[in-house]
Amino acid sequence: MDFNSHTDSIVRVAVGLVNELTPGERRGRDFSPPHDLAPAATEGLRTGYPGHREVTEVEAGELAEIAARLRVVFDAVAKGDVDAAALRVNDLLEKTRARPMLERHDGEPWHLHFHGPGGTMTGDWAASCATGLAIVLGSEHHDRLGVCTAPHCDRVYVDVSRNGTRRFCGTACQNRVKTTAFRARGRVS
Repeated sequence: MDFNSHTDSIVRVAVGLVNELTPGERRGRDFSPPHDLAPAATEGLRTGYPGHREVTEVEAGELAEIAARLRVVFDAVAKGDVDAAALRVNDLLEKTRARPMLERHDGEPWHLHFHGPGGTMTGDWAASCATGLAIVLGSEHHDRLGVCTAPHCDRVYVDVSRNGTRRFCGTACQNRVKTTAFRARGRVS
């Protein structure tokens, strides 16, 4: 399931930023972003763009604020409230003044960017993530955005599988749930 290669990468960045920069639970444990946000923010961006440069601490702080706003979108979709998710995305689109623009750089062919020239790195990513989420929410695949259903995990994901049945943020949580179910069945026997 591909939206398009650029949108897929942008939505993966949104997932990465939320998972690296927002507090909650991860794989059965409490999770807090590190005090030094720059490595975590860089990791979040590299989820979709592996060669992204390292970010500064100031940029990381700004990305953490964006991640908190993006998280609300995933939470709303997970609760079945697509209207609330869409309103949050529209607010982000308006605040970031997101606008599509074809660009060519770094030896790449023409491709769509979701921000105009001359913006800040964090502002451009905010506009891009908002637009990427808008593309997903505006399609019949809005339910592909999710929050992990494993106990004590609230990390987010985008489901790009063919059948659209993903329920976990990753294999670690999936294995945790399967192991718990297996042990429970063993106790019943």
